[in-house]
Amino acid sequence: MGAVRPQAGREIELKFLCEPGDGARALAAAPQGPEEPRELVSVYFDTPQGDLRKAGASLRVRESNGRRVQTLKRGQGLSREEYEVALVSGRPNLSAPPLVELLTEDQRRSLRPTFGVGVIRRQRLVRHGGAEIEIALDRGKIRGAGRTAAICELELELKSGSSEALFDLARELSKAAPLYLSFDGKSSQGEALVSGALFQPRRKDKAALRRKASAGEAFQTISRNALVQIAANAAVLRRGESVEAVHQLRVATRRLRSALSVFKPVVEDACFAAIQSELRWLGGVGNDARNLDVFLAETAWPATATDSPPADLDNLIAALENARVAAHAKVAVAMASERFRALLLETSAWLETGPWLVDDGAAAWRLRHRAARAFAKDVLAARWRKLRKQAHGLADRTDNDRHQVRIQAKKLRYAAEGLAPLFKEKRVARFVERLKALQAELGTLNDLATAQAAIGGLDLSPALAFVAGRLTGERAAASAANLRQAAKALKRLARTEPFWR
Repeated sequence: MGAVRPQAGREIELKFLCEPGDGARALAAAPQGPEEPRELVSVYFDTPQGDLRKAGASLRVRESNGRRVQTLKRGQGLSREEYEVALVSGRPNLSAPPLVELLTEDQRRSLRPTFGVGVIRRQRLVRHGGAEIEIALDRGKIRGAGRTAAICELELELKSGSSEALFDLARELSKAAPLYLSFDGKSSQGEALVSGALFQPRRKDKAALRRKASAGEAFQTISRNALVQIAANAAVLRRGESVEAVHQLRVATRRLRSALSVFKPVVEDACFAAIQSELRWLGGVGNDARNLDVFLAETAWPATATDSPPADLDNLIAALENARVAAHAKVAVAMASERFRALLLETSAWLETGPWLVDDGAAAWRLRHRAARAFAKDVLAARWRKLRKQAHGLADRTDNDRHQVRIQAKKLRYAAEGLAPLFKEKRVARFVERLKALQAELGTLNDLATAQAAIGGLDLSPALAFVAGRLTGERAAASAANLRQAAKALKRLARTEPFWR
């Protein structure tokens, strides 16, 4: 482990979304070198069932200056597998490795074009920090399923030298123009365009965690997966308001913070506290927006359908809507900020090249290379014990005590979901389902507390504050039922055999 260097059959690349003018400014700030614009026309292929996409791979045929090349890419993160084959025609070579490993013969024969990408590329090979790096600015369009989307990306590909130099150059170029680190290649963007999901809120997907992974590898896999979700939802929020994208951004940030907490004994180093602090900031960016979204959706709007809605309810909703719009605008500003751009870049740099990867002390080495499954068993067992201890006598505990139980349930859930691929799927699903039920009931109780705090922070007139107080009071009166359901959910969970045993 440590700083990554190019290997045969692998691509080491950073990709940034940018506006055309910003991309040009970044390129102007880069080391100088020979440059010649080229037109690149690519056609991406997959089976009708999307088997390559499901395998985390992409296949394209690219034509430039009369030359055709087939490229298959696989993987996620800084370094990906890349396999190229020269072609005579525009049809894929069905016998090229590793295509034959990924698809059956029938699947390979069913490969068909799914979308196309056409860009004008400005490409330059430069030296920086003892490394050779290819800089490419691509401007063009993605077309598929009758849809079209503009694309503008700056790519930095390491040709030789250390990946640390790649991140150093990215930092330098980011000073010249706003560049947003992205983990979605042209293949991912094309697939999203075809499915109608381009610039739509990104839900989490299962991290491709190997059963035999080491603890260090597991941490990288889980964290990369969360970073993908963070970057994708931030891109949505920079384009406009989205209730779901705020929610998914918060989920992804909690997932990444959970990974840091779970793997702290493995990855804690001189940079750890700074990464943790910035993620804490990111986790709080959407708090006001989310609390107002939830209060409106679950309390204020439903009250309009009751037999006798409170007087001034419409005025209260209007005031809450205005506050919600302002809170979402703050989220959008944060997602476009230099602080957020630096957070993405520095977290990724630490994940791929941080000091924790090169600590050769005996204890650190053993922890980093310990089997992830054995590490997971210890972590999950400890979190399970802590949850059960704190949840004892749940019905008689204070609101703050129940909040702490909710936090422990959430920590166990995120750890369980992140580490799930290391264990049997059905056993994990049963345990997590019952854990979610407990968390949902405790979450409803917590929503009431956060709603009261959010409403209390608004500059409402006495009349509107009275209406808001009445609504939260009515919800508080119903909280006893939630508490009973939480107690039942805890009993069901306690009877469930932990999947890691």
